[in-house]
Order: sequence, then C-alpha cells, then structure tokens
Amino acid sequence: MGAIDVSGDDRLVDEGAWFQVEELGAVGTVRRAAELLAGRMGFDEARAGAVAIVAVELASNLVKHADNGLLLIRPARNDRVAGVELLALDSGPGMTDVVSSTRDGHSTAGSLGIGLGAIGRQSSWFDVFSLPGRGTVTAAQVWPGEAPEPGRVAGVSRPMSGEQSCGDGFAVRTVEGRRQVLVCDGLGHGPLAAVAARAAVHAFHLAPAAPPAAVLEHLHRAISHTRGAAAAVAELDSAAGLVRYAGLGNIAGSVHHDADRRGLVSMPGIVGHQRRTVREFDYPFPDGACLVMHSDGVTDRWRLTDYVGLAARSPQVIAGTLLRDAAVRRDDACVLVARTAP
Repeated sequence: MGAIDVSGDDRLVDEGAWFQVEELGAVGTVRRAAELLAGRMGFDEARAGAVAIVAVELASNLVKHADNGLLLIRPARNDRVAGVELLALDSGPGMTDVVSSTRDGHSTAGSLGIGLGAIGRQSSWFDVFSLPGRGTVTAAQVWPGEAPEPGRVAGVSRPMSGEQSCGDGFAVRTVEGRRQVLVCDGLGHGPLAAVAARAAVHAFHLAPAAPPAAVLEHLHRAISHTRGAAAAVAELDSAAGLVRYAGLGNIAGSVHHDADRRGLVSMPGIVGHQRRTVREFDYPFPDGACLVMHSDGVTDRWRLTDYVGLAARSPQVIAGTLLRDAAVRRDDACVLVARTAP
C-alpha cells in the first residue's frame, strides 16, 4: 500500500490516510501530511510542531526497525475539540521490554534511542503493544490543549491493495447515555462501495434514538439508493451489563472477557436491498469485557488470548493489532473495539 494522495481533497481531514513506510524518503512524506492535517485542524505552530515530531519519530522507527511498516494519520475528535491521531503498525522484531524502550538512551539499532521517549513527551497520550518476533503497534494522539480522557471505543479501516477508497466504515454515537457503534461493509470495493459505507455512516448519525434493530431498519431505508452494505449496530449498556446487537450480512461480532469468547449473531441480508429479518440479541457485557466487530476483510482466525497483555491495551492498539495480523490484502478491512471500564 502506497501513500494515499490527500493534498487536493478532504480525505485527510475526514478519514485519514495510510502510508507505507519502508524507506527513509517516506519519513518526509509522513511529516508533511501530519503538518497538513494539524494545520487544517487549527493547531497553533507549537502544537503542529509536536504533531510533526511524533510523525517523524514513528516513521523513523518503522524505517529502522520494522518490516511491512504502515502508518495512519487521521483526526481525533470529541464533543469539544479536534486533535490528531497516529497509528503505526509493523511486523518487525518487536520489543521484550516496552517500558525500557520508552526511556531515552535505549536503542536496539545503534541510534540515540530517543524515538519512543520523544513520542511520549510530545504526545498528549500514547500507547504501545509489542511482542518479540511479532512486531509493534503504537498509537499516539496530539491535542491542541488539554487532552480529553482516552476513549473506550476506537475503529480502524483500510482499503484493499491498489485502491484509494475504502468500502468499509465505522461510527460511534451516544444515545440517551448509551454508546452505540456501527461497522459497515459496502458491497464490493472501490468508489461505489465507499459511497454505500459513507451513506450508512451518515444515516447512523442521523438515526432516531432507538435500539439497534430499529437503527438498522433506518439504515435500510436510508441507503437504498446505494449498492447496499453489510452492517451491524451494537449498543453498550454499562448500567445493565449488556451489549445489544443487530446485524445484517457478514459483519462479525464477539465479546471477550478473560479467556472467554462469545460470538454475536448477524442475520442474512443486505442493508438497503435485502432486508429479510432484523433481529436484536442481548449478550452479557461485564466490567472488563471487550467487544470486537469487523468486516469480512478480516479473517476470524485470531484470538485475543494469543496476544499476552493485548486485552488490557487501548482500543486503538487492539484494533490496529488485529488489522495488522488478520486483515486480507484482497479486500477492504475494518476493525472496531469497545471496552468497558476495567
């Protein structure tokens, strides 16, 4: 996957952009994209400089230490302010001691060893997960002022090889104090699939305050002008200790708690065209549980228990790790992760 050209449109602001980082020349490309996004998000010079430093250090680490390095630059938003988020994925040698690797002076490549330390100082928040022999995933956010509390829901998507438009999408909203999430997969791939996915995301945000099955019915009516999509909606009700789930088509969902994994049921159909039966199911969602949803561009052959310590990391890092290891190159891919409080 090469860099997506975002200089002439708003995709960098709307969805972010992926960069393949394998050679030193990619570091400058990543830095310029990060500065461009920071400027568009209204950062002042000092905070834009912090974004650039984080981008350069992440990209440089990928060049020096990584195999198959990918870096995502995208907006981070909450109700009050917009920031910049960077997500770096690699399949390199990994680290045996992440804590030591974040200290200045620690290096495995004969460098000054200030990369992760600089990322930590310049970021408002960052998180790292690494396993020896399996690679590293690093997420960092830079905010223009005081950073908000880290979120408990995050998704990540990327287009299939050779495409710039991604036909998979995700969205998050709060309804009457409960968090609802969407994962959708526009039929096929390319621009028309992306149109369907964006229509589903837009309709999700405009949907009435209703349970997941009713939201899915709303999406079915709203995107009938597109080629249609597979989609699933989940509602996290922490007070009740439940996740409510409704899906049509090949969106996979599962709840993970300790060593247990429970699959969630989606019904056959196509949102926007072949509705068939929409059914909603309730599943236990205790404190410390983790919800994972993904499109069929991600295989189902992963287990969180195969990654010691991953379940305790941020949703961004969990989603990035699963995307790195389980996504297929011949299809768009999307992973969304939601956690309860530990």
